[in-house]
Amino acid sequence: MRQSIRRAILLTGVLCVVVVPAGAERAPAADYLSPVSVAASADGKVLYIAEATAGQVAVFDVGSGKPAKTIAVADSPVGLALSPDGRTLYVTSAVAAGKVQVVDVGRGRVTARIAAGHSPEAVVASPDGKTLYVCNTFNNNIGVIDLASKKQTATIAVPREPVAAAITADGKSLFVANRLPAGAADEDYAASVVSVIDTAAKKVVKNIQLPNGSQSLRGIAISPDGANAYVTHILSRYQLPTTQLERGWVNTNALTIIDVPGQKLINTCLVDDVDLGGANPCGVVLTADGKQILITHAGTHELSVIDRAGLHAKLDKAAAGEKVSDASSAADDVPNDLAFLVGLRRRLKLAGNGPRGLAVIGTNVYIAEYFSGTLGVIDIDPEIRPRAKSIVLGPQKAMTRARIGEQHFNDATLCFQHWHSCASCHPGGARADALNWDLLNDGLGNPKNTKSLLLAHKTPPAMITGIRANAKVAVRGGIRFIQFAVRPEEDAVAIDEYLMSLKPLPSPHLKKGSLSGAARKGKKIFKKAGCLECHPAPLYTNLTKYNVGTGRNREVDTEFDTPTLVEIWRTGPYLHDGRAVTIEDVLTKFNTDDKHGETSKLSAKEISCLAEFVLSL
Repeated sequence: MRQSIRRAILLTGVLCVVVVPAGAERAPAADYLSPVSVAASADGKVLYIAEATAGQVAVFDVGSGKPAKTIAVADSPVGLALSPDGRTLYVTSAVAAGKVQVVDVGRGRVTARIAAGHSPEAVVASPDGKTLYVCNTFNNNIGVIDLASKKQTATIAVPREPVAAAITADGKSLFVANRLPAGAADEDYAASVVSVIDTAAKKVVKNIQLPNGSQSLRGIAISPDGANAYVTHILSRYQLPTTQLERGWVNTNALTIIDVPGQKLINTCLVDDVDLGGANPCGVVLTADGKQILITHAGTHELSVIDRAGLHAKLDKAAAGEKVSDASSAADDVPNDLAFLVGLRRRLKLAGNGPRGLAVIGTNVYIAEYFSGTLGVIDIDPEIRPRAKSIVLGPQKAMTRARIGEQHFNDATLCFQHWHSCASCHPGGARADALNWDLLNDGLGNPKNTKSLLLAHKTPPAMITGIRANAKVAVRGGIRFIQFAVRPEEDAVAIDEYLMSLKPLPSPHLKKGSLSGAARKGKKIFKKAGCLECHPAPLYTNLTKYNVGTGRNREVDTEFDTPTLVEIWRTGPYLHDGRAVTIEDVLTKFNTDDKHGETSKLSAKEISCLAEFVLSL
């Protein structure tokens, strides 16, 4: 048999070895593969890899170390779950008309498609194999799918953008990671939560609050012994002015540990080092024996391997008031201790770019490497020297400038000390993190809510006060003043191209792609209330600044840039400082003098219809 070709390539500044399976170079190139998640068969012989932009699932033979075949599923496959008997693979399609595709792994084809919600991401199978739980991200709920009827029979509301979930071995509790904070941004506390669902009652029984500033939750896993859940996320220091990056001044990166039986937070530790960030922690799993916690770092292209017993022993000592490091003598100290994991964590460099989901078989960890289109493999046996490799899953076309820009946008190695990437504050495809930040571009002590970057290049000026002439200026300002980096102009140009390529998603408020009856009424009220003057179609902004009476303190007479209303349904909280939780709040509570549309004389029903129209854009 012809030997596989081994190629040395330069990727993210690291010389690495990419293993190309024999014959792979002859197949027609897809645009991009974008492997995003991995599921392993119970016997460890097969891996299933969701390739998001290729519309397929790769079937990987672990024994031979080669992709065996692909299964066409289309429609942005993202989440994977195997049935308890291993015969069926469930694949979520993260599109507006979301679905779960049912794949017979023996026959290698889709046998059914089950309607789900808007942009479903994670999918979890119940231990008895009768039910699926689906994270319907933009419906803000968990879909309950009965596999006998192949229908979504119930939904369970959760706070905001569920993206990951894990179920207990008895099937009684589902732990759900909500990506973004759900409340106002101008208060003392703003953070995402982990929802605990009673699967029998089909309701949330607790929302576990994470530390202040927690956002961009990405992964969650329950330990084999059922004692703990582990959640990856960013821990933003949003209440500090962004004057420096050293020692995690702006963003740190975290692992939160939860007591599963007690349904309560134990603590949060940082997965950074004192002078080197571990940006954008993403996938998390545990080894089969439960001794090690494994975390991918999507921003720094690394794998963390954490000694679980040592971690808990140290957390217990801190909780008892014992000094466990120079920075930690109590439980409250731990989330600020950049050295807490010293001696407990190995930080391993991967060969590919953009690691996402992962699976572990024995001591081998297999990782979906999004931008390089590869399957990362690394042996974490502590007795051997780790050597990462990346296996090409199939041919891809050369990266366009926009794709390179997307890679840069997510790459924290471009940032000083690797603390964050652009995506750290603009998760979910260059959208917003729901926090207020004092970026200093318009002075000190006046934090502003993060804006989505969708349509930024079409809607100058940039920034909430219009302090930047346009988005191109803002991109270069962000590289210099937020990433504290000096980069070639070609990097900024590529990021511009990526941002200009973004397309709005259809609103979850639409009914079969069209305005609801209430929204149609709201469209008429939109004109009647004078909203159309400042928010004309198609961009729903007239690109002009106004004093709409929402400035406070020294900004009381400030003019704010008129934002686009396109996709505003996913950019809350609202107003320049995020004080308005809902659009109704914008129209009523914070518009008493009618400077922001003539809404004071509208009835409650008219306000509701107007909000429904705006949220449908």
